[in-house]
Amino acid sequence: MAAQTDPSPAPRPPLTRQRVLDTAVELADRDGVGSLSMRKLAQELGVEAMSLYHHVAGKDAILDGLIDIVFSEIELPSGGTDWKHAMRQRASSAREALRRHPWATSLMESRPTPGPANLRHHDAVLGILRNAGFSIELAAHAYSLLDAYIYGFALQENSLPFGTPEETAEVAQTILAEVAAGTYPHLTEIAVEHVLQPGYDYGNEYQFGLGLILDGLDQALGASSAGTSGAESVKGSAKAADLKETGRPP
Repeated sequence: MAAQTDPSPAPRPPLTRQRVLDTAVELADRDGVGSLSMRKLAQELGVEAMSLYHHVAGKDAILDGLIDIVFSEIELPSGGTDWKHAMRQRASSAREALRRHPWATSLMESRPTPGPANLRHHDAVLGILRNAGFSIELAAHAYSLLDAYIYGFALQENSLPFGTPEETAEVAQTILAEVAAGTYPHLTEIAVEHVLQPGYDYGNEYQFGLGLILDGLDQALGASSAGTSGAESVKGSAKAADLKETGRPP
């Protein structure tokens, strides 16, 4: 009986730009984006570093591609819903993407050559706001405010020394055990009466803050609309007065 030989190894998938970027995302998720290099990426792919340059121009192009992948994972707001619901939907999806890729938070708005998913995302968000009646200026304010909150919360959340309610309780109890009773009464009060209560989840703070921001933007939109209506009313009255005085339209 002839001895069986090991089957031939499966052929290596061809090197493509998408495969290079997907592998770079995996490396960044595992080791952090700071450790990413062309040589390390080539080793992960099992190729020579020079082979990568047939698909990407260099590390900057890889970073552009990584950020575009993260933007592609964020659910685009739907134009068929209320603008506040659309912004909440977008903010929740962005938070989840940044939890999967914590290295991306500080890079999301840093790329001078954004990719198509990046641009499509920004255009969709601005479109929702403009179609809801936001002026150009107020839409810009709203976008800046929402992004500052989304990225700021993600940065803080990803740096916390806990990730689950159980870990949160353990950290809080450790801190309380190491300080003398009565030293920090307000901090102790928050820990005991809020953080250590059943069902506490730091992530709930995100939705609370987001709700305040959206309500504030709704008030700003209402005030802006009322101001526009008032200005149009004054302008209409001035035209009527001019017509009465001169007998001809202004």
